[in-house]
Amino acid sequence: METQPKESRLEEFIENPIKALWKLSLPMMFGMAVQAIYMLVDTAFIGKWVGGTALAALGYVFPFLFILMGITFGLGSGATTVIAQFIGAKDKKNADNAAEHTILLGLIIGAIIVGFGILYGHKFIGVQGADVETVEVALEYFYIMIGGSIFMILSVFFRSILSGEGEMMFPMKVLGAGTVLNIILDPIFIHYYQIAGAAIATVISQALVTLVFIYALLFKEHSYITFNLKDFSFNMKIIKDIFRMGVPASLSMIIMSMGILLFNWILGSSDAVAAYQTAGRIEHLFFLPIISVATSLVTLVGMFYGAKRFDLIRTMIKYGLTRAVGISLSFSVLFLFFSDSILPVFTDSPEIIRLSVLYFKIMAFAYPFITIGMTSTRIMQGLGVAYPMFILTLFRVVIISASLAWYFVMILDKPVHYAWVGTLISCIITAAVSLTWLRIILNRSMKPALEAG
Repeated sequence: METQPKESRLEEFIENPIKALWKLSLPMMFGMAVQAIYMLVDTAFIGKWVGGTALAALGYVFPFLFILMGITFGLGSGATTVIAQFIGAKDKKNADNAAEHTILLGLIIGAIIVGFGILYGHKFIGVQGADVETVEVALEYFYIMIGGSIFMILSVFFRSILSGEGEMMFPMKVLGAGTVLNIILDPIFIHYYQIAGAAIATVISQALVTLVFIYALLFKEHSYITFNLKDFSFNMKIIKDIFRMGVPASLSMIIMSMGILLFNWILGSSDAVAAYQTAGRIEHLFFLPIISVATSLVTLVGMFYGAKRFDLIRTMIKYGLTRAVGISLSFSVLFLFFSDSILPVFTDSPEIIRLSVLYFKIMAFAYPFITIGMTSTRIMQGLGVAYPMFILTLFRVVIISASLAWYFVMILDKPVHYAWVGTLISCIITAAVSLTWLRIILNRSMKPALEAG
């Protein structure tokens, strides 16, 4: 009985890979959409009820939280790849073992993050150049979020484990319910505790989500992956494989966080930082289809690579890339022509609105190129080659984007929106490099099969 879920899911994906892509992507997309809507509601409540200083405070806290998310989502994607490849090779024992190692990693990382945040969080926020009042407001939010970060880490890792076996519906329901609870709690706690209330609501909802995952997977055995912690045997090779696949993804997100830090410093004013962060949260909602397709490709390409079905890998690359770019073009048009109607929902500040609209007018042209880079690096990860993600992110965010932003704004004394012109240029260059790199890795991965044939 235990082998049937694996066989049916793997064979189903092989039989109709295009249908499988949407079967994986759509539940993830809707689940992440609920979460992104929460972020927007959270931003709107804080912007309208607490004020512009609180919005800027979120902007200064976000880089640290992005580092945390980078480590978590990166290693989680590494676990997804490892588990998917084991399942593709029909090795359930090691797939289960990899899942158990993933939870162990989550507990260790959570303890380290909490300790680091408590000891050094005030220095991290202060170094970005925020004024004293904004730092104080930011720390109210920061310490609560860090204190409850273990719940976010574990919930992401549970979702990553389920993604590795191709199960997207259950985590979508759990995370969606948690986000709805967060939205309900947000106005209540913000009313009484201001920006700290938003953090309290988030931690409560994440804690409940984690408890549901623990109950369903460890006690009710809701998934194909099973946890037999009594017989757990530490295997350094599995840890190394998770890190080999996940660390480049983690580093790429950390580099993006460092880029946000640099941009906060280059932009200078609280209004510019608030505009940058508010626009980023809005565009994240529209990036969800792209993120969902790219993440699903990690699972499918990983399974097909484990099963040695290179023909299906090529099919999914062509289909996934073209559909993702098509989706990105649609929301490029949306932001280019309607951003000035969207922004007043989130803030009353004319200056924040003006700068956010300028951001969208420039970045709308970058979205298709961002999509190409994101999707290509995820495909490479599914093929077992994760380091291009880190290298290309470093290349795009720091070497080109931040450098050009610094040159335009700090050296040439151009207006702050020229920082985003640098980002546009970096996205175009990185897309071209990522496609070329993907072609090289794909040909190299297929070479042994072609020689054997």
